[in-house]
Amino acid sequence: MAVEFLGIDHVQLAAYAGCETEARKFYGELLGWPEIPKPETLAGRGGVWFQCGAHQVHIGVQADFAPATKAHPAFSVRSIDLLREHFFRHNIGVVNDRLREAEDVKRFYADDPFGNRLEFLEWGTVR
Repeated sequence: MAVEFLGIDHVQLAAYAGCETEARKFYGELLGWPEIPKPETLAGRGGVWFQCGAHQVHIGVQADFAPATKAHPAFSVRSIDLLREHFFRHNIGVVNDRLREAEDVKRFYADDPFGNRLEFLEWGTVR
């Protein structure tokens, strides 16, 4: 096959109609991700887009919304312990996962305001 896959361009997470304010508070303010203007042709559909490192996270409106509680994006971070503390200070619960520490990775899970599962991990941190 002559196709070359370059990686992931963006991840789409779903939310309910009117989610934009909460999404901006969580992804924009709490996580510090810059908002990306949506193309004019998509702006009327609702939702909001953010930049996360080299990738984008799109929060899209879904009429029959149900949160993704198993399938999830995993975000690679530096200083994961600081992020965990930041979540605690903002009353966001985390679930620590120590199952893979033998692989030299720290990780935890948290839910966004819409109940979507998010994973945060940092490689090379277990000693």
